[in-house]
Amino acid sequence: MGQLDPAALLQWGVPLLRDLPWRHTRDPWSVLVSEVMLQQTQASRVLPKWFVFLHAYPTATACAAAPLGDVLRLWQGLGYPRRARNLHATAVAIHERGSFPDSFDELLALPGVGQYTARAVLTFALEHDVAVVDTNIARIFARVAGRRLTPKQVQAAADEALVHGQSWAWNQCMMDLGAALCRPRLPRCAECPLHQRCAWRGNAGPDPAVGSAGVSTPQARFEGSDRQARGRLMKALSHGPVANADVARIMQRDEVTAARLVTGLDGERLIVEDQSVLSLPT
Repeated sequence: MGQLDPAALLQWGVPLLRDLPWRHTRDPWSVLVSEVMLQQTQASRVLPKWFVFLHAYPTATACAAAPLGDVLRLWQGLGYPRRARNLHATAVAIHERGSFPDSFDELLALPGVGQYTARAVLTFALEHDVAVVDTNIARIFARVAGRRLTPKQVQAAADEALVHGQSWAWNQCMMDLGAALCRPRLPRCAECPLHQRCAWRGNAGPDPAVGSAGVSTPQARFEGSDRQARGRLMKALSHGPVANADVARIMQRDEVTAARLVTGLDGERLIVEDQSVLSLPT
């Protein structure tokens, strides 16, 4: 597997780091909120919501004290509301334990927190020497190696490349490299600080990142999707209860499809059905 050049990457990346507000804090709750919001959502959409959310819930305890319905209302517009439900449940767990978890296993035990999010909190908030692998970073390692990688191989490569004592900067630079130069389409290989170490370099056959572990694939079309229909109902519920008789119209779906989607939302504990009226949880 190709080896990265730590000095070249840091020299390139540190002066060019994107000025994102969650990079100016080491508060674990603030970092966790940003990481949950950034899952499958562009930073430009997250920016205003991150500020609003933390103004309303500056601590895990403040979020835990709020009704889930209020958290879901504030989340409106970011999509994937189960993330808000899990974040609220995590806030409750943190409040009940009396302190923010500071180990990998303790973070993994929180609702909805997976390996990436646990590692991200450890390195970006607590500055532990931990390597993270998001879709940008996984793409870099596959291209440098010149082949598809398994989840274990990607994480092992990231662990080996990590610059100890500079984990915060290293991980941020890797993310920015994938966002700015080692992009899914039209990568700017000639400008890449890892160009000489890369087995692919943009012209050595098919892109090895395609199908490699951790590298995201294009999302299904949103227009006309079940996600869009669910989102319409959740938006309506953020303004107040909705009669069952109005659900299909709000979702812009037939009665059978609407009933199926409502059953799914109820099963995810994102809505409450009381007789013939739907509402957000209290």
